[in-house]
Amino acid sequence: MRILHHLPLSPFCRKVRLALHEKRIPFELRAERIWERREEFLGMNPAGTVPVLEEENGLVIAESYPICEYLDEAYPDTPLMGRTHAERAEVRRLVTWFDTKFDREVTRNLYFEKQLKRTLGLGNPDASALRAGYANLKPHIEYIGWLAETRAWLAGSQISLADLAAAAHLSTLDYIGDIDWSLNDAVKDWYARVKSRPSFRPVLADRVSGLTPPQHYADLDF
Repeated sequence: MRILHHLPLSPFCRKVRLALHEKRIPFELRAERIWERREEFLGMNPAGTVPVLEEENGLVIAESYPICEYLDEAYPDTPLMGRTHAERAEVRRLVTWFDTKFDREVTRNLYFEKQLKRTLGLGNPDASALRAGYANLKPHIEYIGWLAETRAWLAGSQISLADLAAAAHLSTLDYIGDIDWSLNDAVKDWYARVKSRPSFRPVLADRVSGLTPPQHYADLDF
């Protein structure tokens, strides 16, 4: 069986899971305690990070972007990277935006500080990082809202990896109660459409010991 090594709240793992489900590719989830640095896992990915995809033929692919590019090339029936050169360029731009800029300015300052840092034994959250994360979140929400208002989906006329990347980050932050959906109706409506898709339901079913999501988290109608 194809195996995806993951952490439940990692937005990068969630993005890959959503892509696999959108493409209807069967797989088994295997939670990886990356802080334990298992020799077998480090043999697959010396960086010691998730996600890591193990294909049935023994192929191992590490990191979310190479995995998603591979999935779109190997299983092209449900394209998530766009159909034209221009569409693919825009999808790549937005995926990079969310997985680099949004992650650096928002996700790391909130999810890492509030949840993952303690799990890794790195101490308490940094108050200045939390303040920066909340401050940075607002302009990002405005930008997502602008994309949602001017396009059918974030990168164009079809749902793409850009939507999955954005929704993965927002779902992680929503789980820890850090998204105020009243800030932007366009973002709320777009996210409701994404999380209502069958591919999102297994993600919404995730629960982390000792951390309960807000009541609206798995409610498809908020």
